[in-house]
Amino acid sequence: MVGFAQSPVRVRPDATTGGVEMLVPIFAHVFRATGLTKADIGFWCSGSSDYLAGRAFSFVQAVDAIGAVPPIRESHVEMDGAWALYEAWVKIASGEAETALAYGFGKSSGAELRRVLALQLDPYLVAPLWPDSVSVAALQARLGIEAGLWTEKDMAEVAARSRSAAVTNPAAQVSGDFSVEELLGRPYVADPLRAHDCAPVGDGAAVVILASGDRARELCARPAWISWFGHRIESGSLGARDLLSLPPLGPRGGPPVDVAELHAPFTHQEILLRRALGLGGEVEVNPSGGALCGNPMFAAGLARIGCAAEAVMSGRAGRALGHATSGPLLQQNLACVLEGL
Repeated sequence: MVGFAQSPVRVRPDATTGGVEMLVPIFAHVFRATGLTKADIGFWCSGSSDYLAGRAFSFVQAVDAIGAVPPIRESHVEMDGAWALYEAWVKIASGEAETALAYGFGKSSGAELRRVLALQLDPYLVAPLWPDSVSVAALQARLGIEAGLWTEKDMAEVAARSRSAAVTNPAAQVSGDFSVEELLGRPYVADPLRAHDCAPVGDGAAVVILASGDRARELCARPAWISWFGHRIESGSLGARDLLSLPPLGPRGGPPVDVAELHAPFTHQEILLRRALGLGGEVEVNPSGGALCGNPMFAAGLARIGCAAEAVMSGRAGRALGHATSGPLLQQNLACVLEGL
C-alpha cells in the first residue's frame, strides 16, 4: 500500500450524492502524494451500497469522479471498500495489474440508517419485525454483560479512549476528552447502550492505492506491505451463532502487531474483536479514534485498514493490523496485516 486518504466524516447537507463530491478531493490527494495520474492506475475497484443510496447501480455515478478518459478497468463490490481492496490485491497478486486503486463511499445520513440496516437480517423471520441495528447491538451488549465478559464501565472506557484519540484526527466526526464517570451518567439510547457506545451517523469516503514490487518502492519511501489477509463469515441468522464468540481472525505465528485499527461500530464489539484477534494490552488500538468517532457506511472499514497502513508508512509502527466488518453484529470480518520491510 503506497497511498491513503479519507474525507472528513460529516453529515452532508445535500439530500443525495453519488459520492463524487467526497471522492474527487481524496483522489487528488493520493495522486499528489504518489506522483501518479489516473492513466497510471491499472485497476479500479469500489465499494458502496445501492440499498443505502436508494437506487439501482448507484456506484456508476461515482465513476464520474474518475472521468471518462482514459478508459479504465473497473469493478465494484456491494460491500465496504475493504472488500474492494481485497479484490484489488488479488488482481496485483495474480499479475493482472501492477497498480490498483480501491475506494469506498457512503452517505449514511440520507435515510434512517438504523432501519435500513434491518434489511441485513433474516428476511423471513427477523427483518419483517424491523429490529433496528442499535437495538440488536444492545441485545449483544447485554448478553456480554450477563456473561461477565465486560461491564458498562469497560464500554465507557473504550468510548473515552476513542474520543480522546480522535482529537488529533481531522477526519473524525466526534472527539473530545471525557471522563468515564461523565459518560456513565448519560441516558441510554437502547439499554445498555448510550450514545457514546454507538458509532455516529455520518457521510464519507476513503481511498487507497496499491502497487507491486519495485513499483511500490518507487512510489513510496516506506510502503506498507500486505503480508496476510483473512476473511471469516458467520451465519446471517442471529440464532444460529454464538453472539459472544468470533472465529480466530489473526494470523498464526509471527511477531505481534504494534497498532490495530478495528472496525467496531459499538464499544462492546471492540472488546470482542480484541479477544478474537488475540490483541494484548501492549497493542495500540484505534489511535485514529476508530469507527466510534466516524463511521461512514461502506468506507469505514477501508479507512481502518488505511489508517493502519499509514502508521506503517509513517514509521510509527513496524507491523499493523487493519480490520473491517460487515453485516449484523460482526457477521463478516476481514483483517489484514501490514508490515514495513
